[in-house]
Amino acid sequence: MGTEVEVSQPLLSDDNKSCTVVSEQVPEWKDQITLRGLAVSAMLGTLFCIITHKLNLTVGIIPSLNVAAGLLGFFFVKSWTGFLSGLGFQVKPFTKQENTVIQTCVVACYGLAFSGGFGSYLIAMDERTYNLIGADYPGNRAEDVKNPGLLWMIGFLFVVSFLGLFSLVPLRKVMVLDYKLTYPSGTATAMLINSFHTNTGAELAGKQVKCLGKYLSMSLLWSGFKWFFSGIGDSCGFDNFPTFGLTLFKSTFYFDFSPTYVGCGLICPHIVNCSVLLGAIISWGFLWPFISSHAGDWYPDKLESNDFKGLYGYKVFIAISLILGDGLYNLIKIIAITMKEMCNKSTEESSLPVVDEVIDDGTLKILTEQRRKDEIFLKDRIPSWFAASGYVGLAAISTATLPIIYPPLKWYLVLCSYIIAPALAFCNSYGTGLTDWNLTSTYGKIGLFIIASLVGSNGGVLAGLAASGVMMSIVSTAADLMQDFKTGYLTLSSAKSMFVSQLIGTAIGCVIAPLTFWLFWTAFDIGSPDGPYKAPYAVIFREMAILGVEGFSELPKHCLALCCGFFAAALVINLLRDVTPKSVSQFIPIPMAMAVPFYIGAYFAVDMFIGTVILYIWERINRKDADDYAGAVASGLICGDGIWTVPSAVLSIFRINPPICMYFGPSSTS
Repeated sequence: MGTEVEVSQPLLSDDNKSCTVVSEQVPEWKDQITLRGLAVSAMLGTLFCIITHKLNLTVGIIPSLNVAAGLLGFFFVKSWTGFLSGLGFQVKPFTKQENTVIQTCVVACYGLAFSGGFGSYLIAMDERTYNLIGADYPGNRAEDVKNPGLLWMIGFLFVVSFLGLFSLVPLRKVMVLDYKLTYPSGTATAMLINSFHTNTGAELAGKQVKCLGKYLSMSLLWSGFKWFFSGIGDSCGFDNFPTFGLTLFKSTFYFDFSPTYVGCGLICPHIVNCSVLLGAIISWGFLWPFISSHAGDWYPDKLESNDFKGLYGYKVFIAISLILGDGLYNLIKIIAITMKEMCNKSTEESSLPVVDEVIDDGTLKILTEQRRKDEIFLKDRIPSWFAASGYVGLAAISTATLPIIYPPLKWYLVLCSYIIAPALAFCNSYGTGLTDWNLTSTYGKIGLFIIASLVGSNGGVLAGLAASGVMMSIVSTAADLMQDFKTGYLTLSSAKSMFVSQLIGTAIGCVIAPLTFWLFWTAFDIGSPDGPYKAPYAVIFREMAILGVEGFSELPKHCLALCCGFFAAALVINLLRDVTPKSVSQFIPIPMAMAVPFYIGAYFAVDMFIGTVILYIWERINRKDADDYAGAVASGLICGDGIWTVPSAVLSIFRINPPICMYFGPSSTS
C-alpha cells in the first residue's frame, strides 16, 4: 500500500454490530456470486484502481478503501434491486454473502494497483527514472531499462498474481479456526457488512451513503474548479498556493487544497498523520537547510535540483534508510511474535487438562453460533491437491515466461523465489492476522536486494526490480486472501465463493490496473520531480537495486553516516513504541510514516494534518457522529478527487490546457 501505512476503520460503531441469527438461510456458494455483483465489482474496482494509482504516483500513502468498497457495493446493488422492484420485476434478495463477495472482488482488483508496482518497482525500470538518476551514475546502466507497455504489463500480472492465492489455501482452516487469528481489518469489514443487513444498520448505511455522495460531489466539483486555474506547467493554481507565505512555500510548507490528502488524514490514525508532519518538519524545516548550508563543501555547489551527487541524494538515501530500518524491525518483530504464538499453541494443546464446563444459555448460544460458522466455512472444501497443482502449474508457467519479459532474471532465480515464497507468504499472512500490519513492501525489498546482489552488475538492477515484483505479488495476495477468508467466516460466506471471487477480482485487476495506469502514463508527466506525479518510490526502488549491485561507495559526503544514524533511529523509535506503556507509546511517532515527506515534500503532510485536526475536533464535539460518518466523508473526498482524474487525463491527452494560470510571487519593489 506505496508505503505500508494502511489503515482500516469501520464506519459503524459497536452498537450496530448484530448477532447472526442461527436459523437464517445461507445461499449455496454459486448463488453468492452474481452477475450484478461482478458488474458492480468491476465498476468499483476501476474507480479504486484510479484512486490507488493517484495516491501511489503522488505521495505513496494508501489508506484502506475496504470500508468504502463494502458501503458502495451495498448502495449500488440495493439501488438496482429497488429500481427493478419498483418496475414490477421479481429480484433476487441482496444478501450479506453477496455483499462480502463484491467487497472481496473489489479489494482483489484494486490491490493489484499497489502490488503490481505501478508506483514502485515497475516504473523504476523506465527511462525517465534512469535519466533522473543520471546516465553517468555508477551502476545505473541503460541496459537495465524497460519502459512501460500495456501488453507486457498485463502479461506480467497474469503470470505472477495468482500464485499467492494458491500458496496458502490449504492452511485456511489452520489460520482462521485453529490459530483464531483476528485479522482486524477483515473483522471490521465483516462487522460492517453484517450491520448493513439489519434494519438499524441498513438505515444508518443509507445515511452514510448520502453523506458519502454529498462529499464526493463537493470534492469532484472542487477538483474541476481547481483545474481552471492550474495553467500550463507546475507552478500555477491552488496546488501551489503559498498559504503560510512565500518563505515557507519554498520549503514546501503550504496547504494545496487537495481533498484526497485531507480525506487520507480523516481515515489514517492521528499518530500516522502527526508522524508524517513531524517527518516534514525534521527534514524540510531543519535537515535539508542544514545540509544546503554546506553546499560546496559536502557536495559540489550549483548542481541540478535532482542530481544525486547533491542534496537530492541525501533526500533519497536518508528516506531509504528510515524505510529499511522500520521494515527490518517490524519483520523481525512479526517473525518473533509468530514463532512465540505457534510455540504457545503447541504447548497449550499438549498440556491443557480436560474439564467439565458448566454451560449456561448465553454460552450455549455462542457455541451454537460458532459451530454453525465453522460448518459453513468448512462445508465447501477447496481440495489441497487442487491448490498444490495450481501453484506448481502457475509457477512452471511463470518460471518459463518471466525470463522472456526480463532477460537478466534467469529461470533458476525465479524457481528459487517460488520455492521460498510460500514460507514468506505464511509469515506475512500470520503477521497481518496478529497485528494488521502488512509487510508486503518489506518482503519485496528483501527479494530486490538478494537478487540484485546475486546477478551483479550485468543486469542486476532489472533482475532485482523484477524479483521484487514477484515477491510482492505473492505475499500481498496471500495476506489479502486470508483476510477475506476471515471476513467470509464472520459473514457466513462460503470459503469457495471467497476463493472464486478473489480469482475473478484478480483477473479483472490484471486488465484494469494496467489500463488505468496507462491513462496516467499517457496523460501526465509521471516521474517528474517538480510535477504533481513524482512517483517517489520509483527512484527509491531503483536506487535500492543499484545499492544491491554497487554498495555504498558513491554516496555524497557524510551521507552514509547520516543514513546509519537514521537507520538506527528507526530501530530505536520502534523499540520504544513496543517497550513503553501504551499511555506513552501512543505519542511516539512511526518511522515509516516520517520517511515519506523526506523525499516528497511537506505539503501533503499539512493536508493530512488538517484532516486529523478536523477529525479530532469532531470527535470532541460528537464522538458517535464522528465514528459513524468520518469514514464516509473521507471516502467521498478521496473518490470525488479520484473521479476527476479521468476527465482531467482525457483533457490532457487531447492537449486541452486550463485557461488560467493563478501564480503567486513577491510584490515588486520600486
